Formats: sequence, C-alpha cells, structure tokens
Amino acid sequence: MSRFTDELRDPWGLLIGATAGGAAWAVNVPPAAAAGVGVAVWLAKSFASAWVSTGGERRRDEPEPPPVTKGSPEEGWLRRAERAARSFADLTASMRGQILLDRIAAMAPQVDDTVATLRRLAGQASVTGAALARFDPRQLRQERARLDQARRAATPDVAGELDRSIAALNAQQEVFDRLTAARGRILARLESGGISLEGLVARVIEMSAMTATSAVDGGTAALDELTSELELTRQSLREVEEATRGDLG
Repeated sequence: MSRFTDELRDPWGLLIGATAGGAAWAVNVPPAAAAGVGVAVWLAKSFASAWVSTGGERRRDEPEPPPVTKGSPEEGWLRRAERAARSFADLTASMRGQILLDRIAAMAPQVDDTVATLRRLAGQASVTGAALARFDPRQLRQERARLDQARRAATPDVAGELDRSIAALNAQQEVFDRLTAARGRILARLESGGISLEGLVARVIEMSAMTATSAVDGGTAALDELTSELELTRQSLREVEEATRGDLG
C-alpha cells in the first residue's frame, strides 16, 4: 500500500479530483455530490497509477500461467469472466459524456487484474485436474482393504513390510485428497469471480440508466458500493491464489 499512499500525495491527482468536482458542480450537481465525485476521481486516479506502476512489473516478472484445459469447467468460468470484462469495456466506451464515466472507466485496471488472477487460477485448476487424473482412487481403496486384511493375519516378520506398504498407500491418498480439495476451492472461486464480474456489468448498465435520468446522488452512492465490492473480489481472488500456491508447494 506504500505506492498507493505516494500516489495519494501526487498533486496532479488532487488537481484532477478538484477539476472533476468543479465540473460536476458546474452542471448543477449538488455541492455534496460534487465533492464526492472529486474525491472519488482522486482515489480512482491514485489506485490506477499505483496499479500500473506495481502491477506492470509483476506481470513482466511472473511466468506465463499454465494452459487451461479445453472443455474443462475452469475454462467455462474463465470465458464467462472474459466476456464480462469485454462487456464492461464496451459499456465504458459507450457512456462518454456522462458524469460518472471517469469513475467507472477508472475501474478498468481492477477488472483487468481480476480477470488475470482468474486466468492464473484456471491454469492452476487445470494443473490439479491433470494431476488427479494420474490417480485411481478406486484402486487405492481396494489396495488398502487388501493390505489391511493381510496385516491382520500377518506374522511379525511380515507385518513390518505390510505396514510400510500401508503407509505408502496412505501418503498417496493424502496427496489425492489435498489435490481434490485444492481443485474444489479453485473452481468455487472461479465461479464466484465470474459471476461477480457479470454482476458488475449489470450494475454498470443500471447506473448508466440512472445517470441518464440525472439521478447523480444515487449513482454516486451505488458506484461507491460497486467499487468496494470489486476490490473485495479482486483481493479475495489474490488470497485464494496465494493459498493454493502454498497448498501445492
């Protein structure tokens, strides 16, 4: 957050915010709402600048995400998220001249970062899916049942060897269970992330209609809420990504 704090101190950001607030006031927006527009534009500019300065380096340093398996559930959710992001870009391009346009357009880096994280998560889901395909859980259960039966009837000199075999099977089962749980978590977040972006598009359409009828106060409040929800989605996806990397070693 230190980079974001530096951007908040940037005089150009303050000037842009003040200009936006003044422009809103000049078109008869109530003073309180105009001040809110100015502060929001200032914050959006600071976030966008901080994201570009840090996010760009991170993308260059990070390796390419693993490929996403064609026809997989993760590919389906990723495609939905990408369509939502394209719709968002199309909407912002068609809303020129409206008071809230700058704030909505300033959300584009957050949308792009969210999709990029979803793309990496989809790659992780495909990696775990490919790894799971190498296991035969039915065979593992059958082998464990056979060894347990043999262990009960084994003589002491054979029991040690059977114990080592059982331990090896247990280790395989634990890996399978961890991979299954990790894939389940990733798919759940892919689903919620894609649906959240689709919800973003729906809300932007709604706000476009609100501003068309001069409902600026309501539009500003709704946009504040939407910006917070998008940031929460983006951060939660990052947390899931980091947690998954840790789980998979």
